[in-house]
Amino acid sequence: RNPVHTAHTRGEPGEEIMKLGILLADDHTLLREGLKTLLERESDMQVVADVANGRLAVRKAAELQPDLVVLDVDMPELNGIEAARQLSAAHPRMRIVCLSMHSGSKFVDAMLEAGALGYVLKNEAAKTLVTAIRKVAKGEVYLSPEINTSLVKRYVGKQPSERGNAYTAPAVTGRVVDSYSNIHSVKLFAHQDSEINYAKEAIETSRKTFQVEMRIVTK
Repeated sequence: RNPVHTAHTRGEPGEEIMKLGILLADDHTLLREGLKTLLERESDMQVVADVANGRLAVRKAAELQPDLVVLDVDMPELNGIEAARQLSAAHPRMRIVCLSMHSGSKFVDAMLEAGALGYVLKNEAAKTLVTAIRKVAKGEVYLSPEINTSLVKRYVGKQPSERGNAYTAPAVTGRVVDSYSNIHSVKLFAHQDSEINYAKEAIETSRKTFQVEMRIVTK
């Protein structure tokens, strides 16, 4: 599979640039059209197709072989979680970004375990979707800031007896959060130096695990 699509650069006839081929799947027409316009403003992105349900997303992905698929969680016929599972199984190199109104851990965990590397909340999409796509295209994890903060709060809120061994990091393994760059957020919720250090170790361990295996690690 050709990992990128090419197009001519505006103002420079004949010069080809590499464009990221994106399939956009969301059942809300106005939102989908708005996101398509947003993405196509980027010189390195091209929306190769946009569809309104999960089943069409899976079918079009097989047909067009995009580099990356943006999936809404709630879609008719086939939801985003199941669509992500099918896409990950059939096209392991195809990157997936989830688009959702849900910030709850069960949705985030389900999408990451289904193969998504990105989770973007719809109320932040206009500001963060382009960044998320660029990171995920490089094999990095991207979670909306609200999700990152929620994960850290959930972890620090646990009793020491619930946290397990610092080196296995059971509280965050399975989510593989790329939160190291936001590690200062831990200090907002931890009240003891030992808790801050422990959280840093756990998140750093999970970050390294993801970098080594380049996939979601489950318990």
